[in-house]
Amino acid sequence: MTSSNIILKVENISKQYRLGLVGTGTISHDLNRWWSRVRGKDDPYLKVGEVNDRSTKGSSEYVWALQDINFEVKRGEVLGIIGKNGAGKSTLLKILSKVTSPTTGEIKTRGRIASLLEVGTGFHGEMTGRENIFLNGAILGMTKKEIANKIDEIIAFSGCERYIDTPVKRYSSGMTVRLAFAVAAFLEPEILVIDEVLAVGDAEFQKKAIGKMQDISRGEGRTVIFVSHNMAAVKSLCTRAVVLEYGETLFEGATKDAIEYYLESSKNDFSQATFKDRKGNGLVKIKGVNVFGKEEDSKPQTGKPFTIRFELENANIIKLNDIEFDIRIDDNLGQRVSWLSSQLLEKKYSKDKAISIIEFTMNSLQLNNGVYYVTTHIMVKNEVADWVQNAFSFDVEKGDYYGNNVDVPNAQCKALLNFDVNYL
Repeated sequence: MTSSNIILKVENISKQYRLGLVGTGTISHDLNRWWSRVRGKDDPYLKVGEVNDRSTKGSSEYVWALQDINFEVKRGEVLGIIGKNGAGKSTLLKILSKVTSPTTGEIKTRGRIASLLEVGTGFHGEMTGRENIFLNGAILGMTKKEIANKIDEIIAFSGCERYIDTPVKRYSSGMTVRLAFAVAAFLEPEILVIDEVLAVGDAEFQKKAIGKMQDISRGEGRTVIFVSHNMAAVKSLCTRAVVLEYGETLFEGATKDAIEYYLESSKNDFSQATFKDRKGNGLVKIKGVNVFGKEEDSKPQTGKPFTIRFELENANIIKLNDIEFDIRIDDNLGQRVSWLSSQLLEKKYSKDKAISIIEFTMNSLQLNNGVYYVTTHIMVKNEVADWVQNAFSFDVEKGDYYGNNVDVPNAQCKALLNFDVNYL
């Protein structure tokens, strides 16, 4: 590492796995690899393999969980790693934490790395919370005296005082992650690596944990690498972000730009016949969507009539009382703004009616101007038929929602409410 300010450097990191069996699985593969190593040649099986697309059936028995990942992290920086499930985020963190080794490439670090990858990682279930604090501290290279000086702060932050002398096997997952985070944060590693585990904690602890990570990065100058599907947390915490997909880097840059890139790349196009992240038994599927305002050819506008029309495939064989259609509307940070469900309203039609189109309508759209993302979820006879994350997006234009010729600033809110002001 050339710059004195760079604390972590990832160079051409790749990770390959063989599906099905541990190791190569055949004597011939083992011999070929051994003979290549003896002659100082590259592993012949690194040239084969496919990207790690879990939704398709491949022809190769080798997959690349990561391919040629490169980035640098400066001291005191908070780097976000974002991407869909299976993108390679956790594999990358395991390599950074030295839980597993890369197939190719190398990682250069300055200082101690503490990782929080899974609930209970590094904890011994038969030992008490207090004993596990000393155990984890020793693993991180701390002396007993150093740990003892921090233990009161660790216990207080975790909120597990009452159970600190109880075996960890009796802790809930939330209590375990609270204690694990407190240990990792307070024992002062130079680099703190955190996976999605904070999602296990309640809202109060998540807020506290994010505040602590901001303190140790901005106030104490330590480095944090953070993986999360919560875009709001990524935006508030991270100074820079990397977007991964199928083990490759799609984007690296400012957090705001990375989030926008990720959401846009995650969006499905309903003009396509297939969806990579579609789940369900397929008994009923969405085959077309139309989002419009007052007229079918008009754009959605704040305060104006609004419709989302879904055209369904095979729905004519389903009766109305057999189907439940839910949609979730998220803002551009992935935060839920609204949830609509066919089950929330009394049905106006005969329960024996066959359907092919479902519409969600509003007389006055209460969303402020901006981009919104829709996740769709169809249940048929209590089984998932069609579920598409970030299925599509739509834009809402500015509108005079309150009828006073005043546009509500987008930065102030996403959802609008009817209200009045009384001066007494």
